[in-house]
Amino acid sequence: MSALTLRLPDDKHERLRALAQSRGTSVNRLLDEVTTLLLAEFDAETRFRLRAQRGAGKTARGLDLLNKAAGK
Repeated sequence: MSALTLRLPDDKHERLRALAQSRGTSVNRLLDEVTTLLLAEFDAETRFRLRAQRGAGKTARGLDLLNKAAGK
């Protein structure tokens, strides 16, 4: 496990501490959860962009498949 030093303004740190306390957790755990969400979002966007790149230029084929599936 790695350690990370994060410099925050005092007021932001106090607000994070209050948020963590209201959720019954530590600031460390709260930031761990936030980074997990951000990384999951990044991974989803990366997968989407890769799939979009693979489908680039294949619009007509995709529409044909959708029409076929709809029975048109």
